[in-house]
Order: sequence, then C-alpha cells, then structure tokens
Amino acid sequence: MTGYLAAEGFVDELLHELGEGVREVRERLVLRDGPPRDALWAQNVWHDPVEIPFASVGEAGKALRGIQRNWALYSTTEHRRAALIAEKLPHVSAKPLGFPGPLPVAPLGSWTLLDRSRLLAAAHCSSPFPNGEVRFVEDREGPPNRAYLKLWEALTLLQRWPRPGDLCVDLGASPGGWTWALAKLGARVVSVDKAPLDPRVAPMAEHRLESAFGIEPFDVDWLFSDVVCYPDRLLALVKRWLPRARNLVCTVKFQGATDHEAARAFAAIPGARLRHLFHNKHELTLTVAR
Repeated sequence: MTGYLAAEGFVDELLHELGEGVREVRERLVLRDGPPRDALWAQNVWHDPVEIPFASVGEAGKALRGIQRNWALYSTTEHRRAALIAEKLPHVSAKPLGFPGPLPVAPLGSWTLLDRSRLLAAAHCSSPFPNGEVRFVEDREGPPNRAYLKLWEALTLLQRWPRPGDLCVDLGASPGGWTWALAKLGARVVSVDKAPLDPRVAPMAEHRLESAFGIEPFDVDWLFSDVVCYPDRLLALVKRWLPRARNLVCTVKFQGATDHEAARAFAAIPGARLRHLFHNKHELTLTVAR
C-alpha cells in the first residue's frame, strides 16, 4: 500500500490520476494498493505505511520513537488523541527556510490515527517537509506580489538556481515577482510582457514590452514563465524554447476543468519534472534542468 497526500483542494485530481486500486480516502490522504506511482497532485507520498495497534497514548508514542526520531502528524480523526501522541514525540523544527538554501536532510516520517487504537505510519516519505508544506522567510517589502514564493519553492526542490551573471528570460513577467527574485540572485534578467513592471522592479531588469509568444527564442541559461494561457499554447511555447534554454521553470495553469491530457504531455518532455507545489493554485510547475 502507498499513501498519497493530495494538495489542498485537489483530491479529485489525485483520484483521477491514481485510477483503480484506491482502498480508502481520509480527507486529503488517499490510500492505494500497490507500489508508489507518479502522482502530480500529491503533495507528499507515504511509502510502505504500516498499521500499528496500541493501547495507550504513551504506547503509541513509544512505537513511533522505536522506528525513528522525526514524525509529522496528518490528523484525520480523534484529533485530541492524535495531539496527545504527538506531544510524546521529539519536536520537529519547521522553521521557515531562507532562500536560497539546502533541503532538510533529516528523515521525516508521516503518521495518522485510523481510530482510537490504531495508527498508520510511513517512515519514508517523498517530501522532507511536514505534510509537504514548504514555507519560507518571506520578503514583505521588495516583491510586488507573492508569486515569487512558488518560484523559490521550485528552485529549492530542484536544488539549482541562477547564479550571478546567468542570463534569464522571464516570460509574462508583469508585475515582476519572478523578475525580482531572479535579479536578487544576481542574474541578468530579460523580462517580457505587454504590461510594464512594477516601478520597484523595473530598474532590476531589461524589460521588453511585447508578447511572450512573439519573442524569438535565443540562447539563455534559464527560461521562466508564469504567463497566463491555456496549456496547449504554453506547450508549444516551451517546445520552441527548449533547444535554446539550458534550464526551464514554467507554470502550467488550468482554467476550468483540469486538462489531464495536457499535463501528461508536459510530463513526457525529456528530462522534465512536473508537480503541484505547495504554493501553486490550480496549476502545476514544470522544471527541466540540464
């Protein structure tokens, strides 16, 4: 069995991906028979979870401590009892990350109560963050919006980001949240949008007042796109730029129903990683690093 913790609000998308074999759905936690499979809409994947019976709060805490030190609770029932068990476990620091920086390295398991006398625990999970929630020390003064957080998250998970002097293109840049984040890393940024950048960001980049879809691709270290468009149009844009960009980070936005076929087309790009980030809305983030 494998556990899949859906991104907030996207249980239906996750269930569509997983298909047959789902054993149980506990709020956002989907339990499915079989080994782990790719799940774009899973915020965290629980590998080989085991059921542990217990007679008391103390016994439950001892059982978890006997497996490993660090655990994150995802509570679905018996919330007070779950909280009491969590108090028996070592505290797991979940301090916001600075950016750029490394991923946490300590193993972090996940657990939930099934009822008053049984818990489900997975010592190994896909995310090093509690319930896949990546939180940062935010800058509330510099950027014009909070869109930079999903860029920070994508680059942190990738463990690669532009270096000083790298040439970056930011398509659909206005008002400039991503441009701001890239410039703060010391990169050379060409931002492209028919709308102007926020006055605080404008001096930080070369801004081209034109369509993201009209600019002719050229050699760049990084291509970024948070442009609002239908997935098929973005896919064509990405394919035009792939031969000219060493690295790529793009947001695939869905308007209305989720286009699962389009998502599969992005995921099929050689070297691509497509996933729903904690800071994403009804969208997925595509990364390609070469």
